[in-house]
Amino acid sequence: MKLNLDQNASINIVTGYGNDHLMINKVRHDGNLLLTADRIVTGWAPGGFAGLTEQDFAAARELGVEIVLIGTGSRQRFPKPALLLPLMDARIGFEIMDLAAACRTYNILVGEGRSVAAALIFDTAS
Repeated sequence: MKLNLDQNASINIVTGYGNDHLMINKVRHDGNLLLTADRIVTGWAPGGFAGLTEQDFAAARELGVEIVLIGTGSRQRFPKPALLLPLMDARIGFEIMDLAAACRTYNILVGEGRSVAAALIFDTAS
Protein backbone atom coordinates (compact mmCIF):
# COMPACT_ATOMS: atom_id res chain seq x y z
CA MET A 1 0.00 0.00 0.00
CA LYS A 2 1.15 3.51 -0.76
CA LEU A 3 0.90 6.22 1.89
CA ASN A 4 1.15 9.94 1.26
CA LEU A 5 1.64 12.68 3.82
CA ASP A 6 2.86 16.23 3.55
CA GLN A 7 6.21 15.94 5.19
CA ASN A 8 9.19 17.80 6.47
CA ALA A 9 12.08 16.46 4.36
CA SER A 10 14.18 15.95 7.48
CA ILE A 11 11.96 13.30 9.10
CA ASN A 12 11.46 9.65 8.28
CA ILE A 13 7.96 8.90 6.99
CA VAL A 14 6.53 5.56 5.86
CA THR A 15 5.57 6.18 2.24
CA GLY A 16 4.45 2.61 1.51
CA TYR A 17 4.54 -0.97 2.70
CA GLY A 18 3.94 -4.51 1.55
CA ASN A 19 4.03 -8.00 3.03
CA ASP A 20 7.84 -8.05 3.05
CA HIS A 21 9.05 -4.44 2.91
CA LEU A 22 8.62 -0.82 3.91
CA MET A 23 9.16 2.29 1.88
CA ILE A 24 10.65 5.03 4.05
CA ASN A 25 10.92 8.35 2.26
CA LYS A 26 10.40 6.33 -0.95
CA VAL A 27 13.42 4.09 -0.26
CA ARG A 28 12.77 0.35 0.11
CA HIS A 29 13.77 -1.43 3.33
CA ASP A 30 13.45 -5.19 3.76
CA GLY A 31 13.33 -6.87 7.13
CA ASN A 32 12.35 -5.97 10.66
CA LEU A 33 13.42 -2.54 11.83
CA LEU A 34 13.11 0.27 14.32
CA LEU A 35 12.08 3.64 12.96
CA THR A 36 12.13 7.13 14.47
CA ALA A 37 11.89 10.58 12.94
CA ASP A 38 15.67 10.65 12.50
CA ARG A 39 16.87 7.03 12.65
CA ILE A 40 16.36 3.72 10.87
CA VAL A 41 17.78 0.71 12.71
CA THR A 42 17.84 -2.32 10.43
CA GLY A 43 18.40 -5.88 11.58
CA TRP A 44 16.14 -5.43 14.61
CA ALA A 45 14.38 -8.55 15.97
CA PRO A 46 16.14 -10.98 13.62
CA GLY A 47 14.10 -13.91 14.96
CA GLY A 48 10.79 -12.37 13.90
CA PHE A 49 7.77 -12.36 16.16
CA ALA A 50 8.30 -15.90 17.45
CA GLY A 51 11.92 -15.08 18.31
CA LEU A 52 11.36 -11.75 20.09
CA THR A 53 13.62 -11.21 23.10
CA GLU A 54 13.86 -8.76 25.95
CA GLN A 55 17.02 -7.44 24.26
CA ASP A 56 14.98 -6.48 21.18
CA PHE A 57 12.83 -4.21 23.34
CA ALA A 58 15.89 -2.95 25.21
CA ALA A 59 17.15 -1.70 21.82
CA ALA A 60 13.85 0.13 21.34
CA ARG A 61 14.21 1.65 24.82
CA GLU A 62 17.61 3.09 23.84
CA LEU A 63 15.99 5.25 21.15
CA GLY A 64 14.89 7.70 23.85
CA VAL A 65 11.28 8.04 22.72
CA GLU A 66 8.07 8.41 24.73
CA ILE A 67 6.06 5.76 22.89
CA VAL A 68 6.84 2.67 20.81
CA LEU A 69 4.34 1.39 18.27
CA ILE A 70 4.86 -2.34 17.85
CA GLY A 71 3.70 -3.61 14.46
CA THR A 72 3.40 -7.39 14.55
CA GLY A 73 2.97 -8.28 10.89
CA SER A 74 -0.27 -8.88 9.02
CA ARG A 75 -2.22 -9.38 12.24
CA GLN A 76 -2.10 -8.09 15.78
CA ARG A 77 -0.22 -10.49 18.06
CA PHE A 78 0.82 -9.83 21.64
CA PRO A 79 4.38 -10.53 22.81
CA LYS A 80 4.85 -12.16 26.20
CA PRO A 81 4.56 -9.38 28.81
CA ALA A 82 7.99 -10.18 30.29
CA LEU A 83 9.62 -9.25 26.98
CA LEU A 84 8.25 -5.72 27.32
CA LEU A 85 9.90 -5.08 30.70
CA PRO A 86 12.63 -2.83 29.25
CA LEU A 87 9.94 -0.46 28.00
CA MET A 88 7.86 -0.68 31.17
CA ASP A 89 10.87 -0.15 33.45
CA ALA A 90 11.80 2.98 31.45
CA ARG A 91 8.19 4.20 31.62
CA ILE A 92 7.92 4.21 27.84
CA GLY A 93 4.40 3.74 26.54
CA PHE A 94 3.72 1.16 23.86
CA GLU A 95 0.88 0.09 21.62
CA ILE A 96 0.64 -3.24 19.85
CA MET A 97 -1.06 -3.38 16.47
CA ASP A 98 -0.69 -4.93 13.05
CA LEU A 99 2.01 -3.57 10.75
CA ALA A 100 -0.32 -1.46 8.60
CA ALA A 101 -1.90 0.26 11.61
CA ALA A 102 1.53 0.85 13.15
CA CYS A 103 2.76 2.54 9.95
CA ARG A 104 -0.29 4.80 9.71
CA THR A 105 -0.20 5.71 13.40
CA TYR A 106 3.56 6.36 13.28
CA ASN A 107 3.09 8.81 10.37
CA ILE A 108 0.38 10.71 12.23
CA LEU A 109 2.34 10.96 15.48
CA VAL A 110 5.70 11.84 13.90
CA GLY A 111 3.90 14.41 11.76
CA GLU A 112 2.64 16.00 14.98
CA GLY A 113 6.20 16.17 16.28
CA ARG A 114 5.68 13.44 18.88
CA SER A 115 8.58 11.44 20.30
CA VAL A 116 7.66 8.08 18.74
CA ALA A 117 9.31 4.96 17.39
CA ALA A 118 7.88 2.14 15.31
CA ALA A 119 9.15 -1.37 15.97
CA LEU A 120 8.08 -3.19 12.83
CA ILE A 121 8.03 -6.95 12.32
CA PHE A 122 7.23 -8.71 9.06
CA ASP A 123 5.65 -12.11 8.79
CA THR A 124 8.21 -14.75 7.93
CA ALA A 125 7.59 -17.39 5.31
CA SER A 126 6.81 -20.77 6.85
